[in-house]
Amino acid sequence: MAVKLKKGNVLASLSITPLIDVVFLLLAFFLVATKLDEEDRALDIQLPQSVEATPIWSVPRSVIVNINRHGEYYISGEKVTLEELKPRLEQLCLVPEKEADGPSVVIRGDERTSFGAVVAVADICQSLELEYSTVTRTE
Repeated sequence: MAVKLKKGNVLASLSITPLIDVVFLLLAFFLVATKLDEEDRALDIQLPQSVEATPIWSVPRSVIVNINRHGEYYISGEKVTLEELKPRLEQLCLVPEKEADGPSVVIRGDERTSFGAVVAVADICQSLELEYSTVTRTE
């Protein structure tokens, strides 16, 4: 005698629409996050090498100032002059009263630029009492 198996209708009512929505949201998130990270690395800046420096894995709330080989300054991919740099850093590094630590400034200077361009940014950071650091390539 043959045994009859009753097939359920669970699979017939399974909807994958919410799963597809979640996948598209994750895709959009990673596309936007990747684009924001590329903004500061898009400039062709050759960093000087250092043997003793340790790589920076994450710098919370940092403003990156790029200096190319011609001594031109860039913040968030936008070219600024030295005169415009101080007000821009002042605006970007405003610290709310409840926060003790403000953002830091990361200076990425091309190794072929004059040292004076890097020192000029460091002087501006000192005058605004901002923490700053320079980045070198570690390989």
